[in-house]
Amino acid sequence: MSTSARVTILDGGLSTALEQQGVVVDGALWTARLLAEEPEQIVRAHRSYFAAGAQVATTATYQASEAGFRAAGFDADTARELVARGVAVAREARDASDSPADLRVAASVGPYGAVLGDGSEYRGRYGVSAKRLRDFHGPRLDILAAAGPDLFAVETIPDLDEAVVLVELLDEIGLPAWFSYSVRGEETCAGQPLSEAYAALAGCSALVAAGVNCSRDTDVLGAVETAVRQTGLPGIAYPNRGGVWDPVSKTWSEEHPFDVALVDAWIAAGATYIGGCCGYGPSDIAALTRRVQVRAS
Repeated sequence: MSTSARVTILDGGLSTALEQQGVVVDGALWTARLLAEEPEQIVRAHRSYFAAGAQVATTATYQASEAGFRAAGFDADTARELVARGVAVAREARDASDSPADLRVAASVGPYGAVLGDGSEYRGRYGVSAKRLRDFHGPRLDILAAAGPDLFAVETIPDLDEAVVLVELLDEIGLPAWFSYSVRGEETCAGQPLSEAYAALAGCSALVAAGVNCSRDTDVLGAVETAVRQTGLPGIAYPNRGGVWDPVSKTWSEEHPFDVALVDAWIAAGATYIGGCCGYGPSDIAALTRRVQVRAS
């Protein structure tokens, strides 16, 4: 399914696609659990997004880390292999598609708080040092880079302080990456002004796009405008489907139908990578693909 040359269609929420397949997604490892137990389900989910028009598969490594797998009972070598497997199964799905040369694999790099599983990924300000963040993210980035993705998807970052550590590591590794914050209004989820948060990304040679994900769709436009202005990079936008996540009850509320017309304003603001996060399934990505095609015709 072809799309505009200007806009790259991303996939939707991996957990959403898995749940639509009847898979129960829970526990400390979240979707990463399936890397050990049912990797074929992840392949199926990636393929469903490719069939819907997505040009990028985002790996099941958002919450994957050596420490997380070891806490789940795996030895160190197996833990590292499972992190890398996230890239391998996405590549398997891509290579089985009709046009693999047109598709890419993005290794998901979630925030430090995602691995803690205590809701802190939605507020940042973890109370740990920059060295602790670097010691956590550095080895994980190395494992993922060695597995051979096309780029990193550094996503749902709630905190400017964590971003500063990550962009330094990204420049050291050199693999292309997009970077997206989670936001509330004109601030990061940690409460820092978006103008400052995106300014911290400027000058990072590894970045190919900057923007927002895992946030209200109504907060996307302002974040994309600020990201493009502060970084000079193309924008990226893949919000939640209108829902609000309660980290205590671990449930969504206030979901609403996908308003595909919103993407027109995002594209006009400079977003060239567009998809969905939590709540967006393959049918939503198909609708997004059609919208981009019509807009480009």
